[in-house]
Amino acid sequence: MNLSPIRTLIFVPVVLFTLFYLTGVFMVAIDDRSVDALEARAVSPEVIALFGASGTAGDGILKATLADPDIRKIHIITRRATARIEEGIASGKVQMTLHMDYLDYECIQAQVSEVDTVYWAIGTSSVGVDEETYGRIHVDFPMQFVREWTGINHKRDLSFHFISSSDISEESSVMWVREKIRAEKSLFSFADGSNLRVIAYRPDYIGPTKETASFGQNLMYWFFRPVGAAVKATEIGRAMLVVSARGPRIENGLTISTSSIVRFSDAYDRRHHGARQELSVPLAPMDESMK
Repeated sequence: MNLSPIRTLIFVPVVLFTLFYLTGVFMVAIDDRSVDALEARAVSPEVIALFGASGTAGDGILKATLADPDIRKIHIITRRATARIEEGIASGKVQMTLHMDYLDYECIQAQVSEVDTVYWAIGTSSVGVDEETYGRIHVDFPMQFVREWTGINHKRDLSFHFISSSDISEESSVMWVREKIRAEKSLFSFADGSNLRVIAYRPDYIGPTKETASFGQNLMYWFFRPVGAAVKATEIGRAMLVVSARGPRIENGLTISTSSIVRFSDAYDRRHHGARQELSVPLAPMDESMK
């Protein structure tokens, strides 16, 4: 078969991409899910605080926590209300506090003093944002919070679950990657040897909830999902609930990848659909460089 140079230029990359994509789909399909035992009987915390509920990930986390029968109260700390937050308030499960200064948490001490578990989904895109601003949002905001939170809850076992990012690399020259690394290192180091455990979730593409997703976002999700590079925002929420239920057995500095987020979410679904067997879920150990 003779192909013109132009056709060859088009044909070869398409074939290579197709083979690469199908290889990814195959690897996801045969992936072994048995590494670390997860108890399906564990229950979620009764009271939690959620930051960033108005964003894509936060909305999914809120949706998952609202549906959880074990949770009786969700403290939402946010700059603005959303339809889902209003839904939660109407249900009696959500207590919303409008908060504007994320470098000062004195005015919300009453709310966070009664929680042992915090889900942190505050973040922004790096597009059009300078490094100083991005670092303030992704590093300074959560660091200031854990300092103040542990200061008023210094005798209790606390867990802080926050959304980091996939493809974290010490060698990266990309601004947002450097700041994500700095956030993980700072939080893990602060919690080391204390009553606080910090868990980082490292999703790839995050698919919004079906109520908020656009056609383009759904298209992106269904493109990346078969190769294991996408999660639903609600899956992150369910994963956080399952990890929270393990309590002190989860070590500080744990990082949870996209594939593990999906598996924890699957474990949650099985638990709430009557399954009571122990499930096996892989956990990514903390990179030595992050200690």
